[in-house]
Amino acid sequence: MSTLFLRTLREDPADAEVASHKLLIRAGYIRRAAPGIYSWLPLGLKVLAKVEAVVREEMERAGSQEVHFPALLPREPYEATGRWTEYGPNLFRLQDRKGTDMLLAPTHEEMFALLVKDLYSSYKDLPLSIYQIQTKYRDEARPRAGLLRGREFIMKDAYSFDIDDEALEASYQAQRAAYIRIFDRLGLDYVIVSAMSGAMGGSKSEEFLASTEVGEDTYVRSPGGYAANVEAVTTPVPADIDFTDAPAAHVEDTPDTPTIDTLVAMANADHPRPDREWTAADTLKNVVLAVTSPAGERSLLVVGVPGDRDVDMARVEAVLAPNEVEAATEADFAKHPELVKGYIGPGVLGPQARPEGVSAGDEDDTAVRYLLDPRIVSGTRWITGANEAGRHVFELTAGRDFTADGTIEAAEVRAGDPAPDGSGPLELARGVEIGHIFQLGRKYAEALELKVLDVNGKQQVVTMGSYGIGVTRVLALLAELNHDELGLTWPINVAPFHVHVVATGKDDAVFEAAAELAASLENAGVEVLYDDRPKVSPGVKFKDAELLGAPFIVVVGRGLAAGEVELKTRATGASESLVVADAAAEVTRRLKDALA
Repeated sequence: MSTLFLRTLREDPADAEVASHKLLIRAGYIRRAAPGIYSWLPLGLKVLAKVEAVVREEMERAGSQEVHFPALLPREPYEATGRWTEYGPNLFRLQDRKGTDMLLAPTHEEMFALLVKDLYSSYKDLPLSIYQIQTKYRDEARPRAGLLRGREFIMKDAYSFDIDDEALEASYQAQRAAYIRIFDRLGLDYVIVSAMSGAMGGSKSEEFLASTEVGEDTYVRSPGGYAANVEAVTTPVPADIDFTDAPAAHVEDTPDTPTIDTLVAMANADHPRPDREWTAADTLKNVVLAVTSPAGERSLLVVGVPGDRDVDMARVEAVLAPNEVEAATEADFAKHPELVKGYIGPGVLGPQARPEGVSAGDEDDTAVRYLLDPRIVSGTRWITGANEAGRHVFELTAGRDFTADGTIEAAEVRAGDPAPDGSGPLELARGVEIGHIFQLGRKYAEALELKVLDVNGKQQVVTMGSYGIGVTRVLALLAELNHDELGLTWPINVAPFHVHVVATGKDDAVFEAAAELAASLENAGVEVLYDDRPKVSPGVKFKDAELLGAPFIVVVGRGLAAGEVELKTRATGASESLVVADAAAEVTRRLKDALA
């Protein structure tokens, strides 16, 4: 440690919110270079290399071969697939000295497809699986939590190439099994959930989420085994209701009802139902959103949901990707005076607002697009806005009085909601996405004309799979899940060193014995960090050892006079004395047992 490029910190960095961010910086594993961008120091690189080694071993075991692409790429391939535009502001764009458009790659589907197109031409060359571990760049609007959400990060991305969908399924399952082995070896508590493909496209998609309260992803699970990212949850659609005898819709004055609660209270006081009380679930809330396409075109969308639920913007964004979605602004409302804030109803929306013969999307279509929650089926009766300030319409019946342009999964998912597959009530949990696998299909192959000759000698578009692991995110998560109030507690298979030998005191004999012990351990194949700093107090050395997080700490100090050293197990805090002469052999034995 007297020569190691390291400075530890006693105080948490001001911008750090989560434990992994605080500890990786305090312990000298990384240093902030800019928001969401970090420099890697020797200890950090050691851990990173061990995580990458696990990934490489399992990729090779799955039959995938390693390649490496540049991070700086030309525009043309991404233009061909539409992603130069679709990525919007998340893409780092730049020009070279000749004015040629370039980008810093957020992902490499295009380059993998073009490489295979360049080298392979026959079905006999397939199946093929290739991967890389490479730095990626995404201009996150709000980088946070250190390595958990940065603008520069390291990802393992693998791609499979097959002649048909049946072969793609086999490749997908091979990668899925490899991911299970990787995350099991790293000791992560994770769940595999159904997910949305989003801007990536394709059909089948699953995420590997590590369970942690600091996670940005919400997922659901049921007692019967259903699991999905909250964005991918589908609503069980109730049956239509016969509205033959439903009361006629009627408009009522409803002053001073700025919220759903005040509206429900007034409805029960002034316009009671004969069968039961009105509830928030009887109101139809219409939320106005602004949707901006990757090309910059802005339009309004109104989403209708039961009033007892909010619109979940993450679910909306997943459905409408790659478009960007936000709440409508005052400027948006100014362009649509028919939308009376707080009193918006279906009468001025969607099909009801279009001239006869005009369909959604027609050139003459000026109506705001209107989508409903799947629960709002024909025959359901609602209290909703009458499109006049201070007035609502009661008993407005879906299918009789209004329709919409379609449905959308936009309402928040709640604990207790029924699982789509009927496997019981859902519970919600938080997690961090550590892996994502897709059956891309032919989207990128078609755009880039990746074809091979099939068994009949005809040109056949190749079908692709995409499989990503956030390597630096996994490292941060390991730190997040393996620490205590004193510092890091690395799992033994990724720790930068197996054993931290600490020499305490001023006696030369202590340093000589510690150096000899460290050398004996190294000769036995143990990775050792030796704190040989001569003028540093024992207290500081102990704090550094606990902060850095090696699995075993061996203290050579006062006990040496009695022929003993102290062995501490970092994760448990257990401490015991070992005979000096036997210490190297005993620590080596325990290390091998732990690694096994």
